[in-house]
Amino acid sequence: MSTHHETAETAVTLPVHVRDLLPADLPACAWSGSATHVRHVGHELTRAAAGEVDYLAVCTPADLPVAIGGVDYRASEGAGTLWQLAVMPALQSCGLGTLLVRAAEQRIRDRGLRRAELAVEEDNPRARALYERLGYRAYGRAPDAWDEEAADGSIRRHETMCVLLRKSL
Repeated sequence: MSTHHETAETAVTLPVHVRDLLPADLPACAWSGSATHVRHVGHELTRAAAGEVDYLAVCTPADLPVAIGGVDYRASEGAGTLWQLAVMPALQSCGLGTLLVRAAEQRIRDRGLRRAELAVEEDNPRARALYERLGYRAYGRAPDAWDEEAADGSIRRHETMCVLLRKSL
């Protein structure tokens, strides 16, 4: 006896909303990086409570974050600096990154600032293409580095070169 299963592709549209990321959301953000990264995001939420940064979440109808990222108001004079932008891998290229960046830009405008900046790793052409589609233009390069927790629990230093981009709002 054999069975034949056909698979049909069906498009499903779900509403999403943008809100502040909360400490209670952190367990649901494991997709965004290592445990070290998620702890670092938690630290940034204390800065958000102090008004130094905004940390946003794009959430599903079940209120689960599927894209997250921050805006730092202290990194560059007169600008909001977008950083730690991430979209759940299975949902990339669905418009969530665009929604997150636009919401971050609105937060920057709401603070009375008229420039957004960000850095993207040179070896991440998909992200750079998104930012350029949204109007960001390169103005320089800079090295970046951070510690990442490996699968075996060891800490490894990640060093990279980034393209610096900015956009007038």
